[in-house]
Amino acid sequence: MTVKIRLKRTGMKKAPSYRVVVADSRSPRDGRIIENIGWYNPRVEPSAININEEKALSWLKNGAQPTESVASLLKRVGVMDRFSQEKAASSAQNPTQA
Repeated sequence: MTVKIRLKRTGMKKAPSYRVVVADSRSPRDGRIIENIGWYNPRVEPSAININEEKALSWLKNGAQPTESVASLLKRVGVMDRFSQEKAASSAQNPTQA
């Protein structure tokens, strides 16, 4: 089962807002989710992004793959940098498992 971190569309017609969710890659965009880890509102200036960093990091460590749009949001928040630092630190501690 492939798990993805992706956007789930909410809001009214012509006024989208999104939830950042963890879901099975086979489920539909607005279908069943595993966990809600944040939200994103592109309609305000600047865009409002609220992501629970601890939950996002734990899902990334467990192998969840972010979509392109979610990866860019995670970079803007700083989660991807933190994830790559922790990944590099763990590989430095365990060079045989790299």
